[in-house]
Amino acid sequence: MRYPLPVALATTLLGLTACNITTSHTGIHSPATVLQGRLVGPQQMTLYVFDRDITGSGKSICNDNCAKNWPPLLAPSNAQPIGAWNAITRDDGSKQWAYQGKPLYYWVQDSKPGDTSGDGVGGAWHVAKP
Repeated sequence: MRYPLPVALATTLLGLTACNITTSHTGIHSPATVLQGRLVGPQQMTLYVFDRDITGSGKSICNDNCAKNWPPLLAPSNAQPIGAWNAITRDDGSKQWAYQGKPLYYWVQDSKPGDTSGDGVGGAWHVAKP
């Protein structure tokens, strides 16, 4: 059966939307997505959580030299909560995304998407999972 162009286009767009929703548990507009069971940033680099950060405190313990090795997943200054996501204010005044109350970071030694070399560093860093 042949559909008029608007119906065919709408059907295609609905299919694409459903695809996006099922591939990301965090939603279409989230600061990160889920890839192979872990949270990844916009360039698909693995994100990490730090055991010393207190869940829900709105603070990051990793600043200064720590943040050079573990760069934060930065949020825009006007970031608003999105589901399980919220922005915290770092010591330097910048904003950082947190997922379920835990600030998120990259590991400077991960060089390409899929790398997870930061998992277990110091016994306190772990791959962030949805």
